[in-house]
Amino acid sequence: MVHSVTILPGDGIGPEVSSAMRKCVDATGVKIAWDEQIVGAPAIAQFGTPLPGSVIEAIKKSKVAIKGPIETPIGKGFRSVNVQLRQALDLYACVRPAKFIEGTKAVNSKVDLVICRENTEDLYSGVEFDVNTDEAKKLIAMINGVSIKQVREDSAISIKPISLFGSERIIRYAFEYALTHGRKKVTVVHKANIMKFTDGLFLRMGQKIAAEYEGRIVFDNVLVDNMCMQLVQKPELYDVLVLTNLYGDIVSDLCAGMVGGLGIAPGANIGEHAALFEPVHGSAPKYAGLNKVNPTATILSAVLMLQHLEENDAAQRLEQAVRDVIKEGKAVTYDLKADRNDPTAVGTQEMAAAICAKLRR
Repeated sequence: MVHSVTILPGDGIGPEVSSAMRKCVDATGVKIAWDEQIVGAPAIAQFGTPLPGSVIEAIKKSKVAIKGPIETPIGKGFRSVNVQLRQALDLYACVRPAKFIEGTKAVNSKVDLVICRENTEDLYSGVEFDVNTDEAKKLIAMINGVSIKQVREDSAISIKPISLFGSERIIRYAFEYALTHGRKKVTVVHKANIMKFTDGLFLRMGQKIAAEYEGRIVFDNVLVDNMCMQLVQKPELYDVLVLTNLYGDIVSDLCAGMVGGLGIAPGANIGEHAALFEPVHGSAPKYAGLNKVNPTATILSAVLMLQHLEENDAAQRLEQAVRDVIKEGKAVTYDLKADRNDPTAVGTQEMAAAICAKLRR
């Protein structure tokens, strides 16, 4: 069977890690018809936009895509292409596994959990109003007219929508994920003691859905600040975490740091009609073209893609090949060496070649 997959190399180091990933996927023997589409900085140069409409249409057609990182300007410029893709395709479930790999600089060998992050709502929904704009002034005046809590007139405003619909589907996804992947426990992470209506809604939905899985999946809930401490001290107590958008972004980076960093952190974005796989790390433009960066996160994202395509044997073999190469510690990039200045460190493509060699044995 040949699978159609849209590949978005991205910008910065994106094309390099995407190329490395593609070689490793091809080495598994799975037949992929790759459809390459331009996004990010190259798309701005060619089309005047970082996300041409043709890219969305290509993903809708293939239903599966994998991308390299894309730079997002901080505090100015265009909105995150990553966020736009998730919203345009309604990729509501962001799945980020965090699992110890021997040979990395992990701070805790007991980490083996999965983040299920709601991907379309919360403070990342993009409903924002800049300071001193007419829209912000109107909104502030309206809020101050109905609320005891007053908003300063020189405020910028972001809206935090949390819906019954969005909460139910991500929490149900987390419970179903736990069942199908042999996980035992789902933890709702929230701040409902302070945000009683938004986070409170999310928690109440978690409690409601948990009742349907009683006897099959253990359920608990933890405040997000406490969860950060718990993960550092005793991550082995947790299995599947389900969080709203902002908390999920932050906690998934914390978990990535615990297992060795963003360089080995994969991600999946799942919707009803499409799925998009991507590394968690950024585009690191200063390293672009140097054949230096670690391709592991993008390759492990391809493992998640292969699982989604039900190519489970290939997914298992590819993940094991990555683990074997990292454990051996020879053909790895500089960040996976005990000394980052180790002259035996290899480049992006050379590490990919070592993984491919393991697959071909």
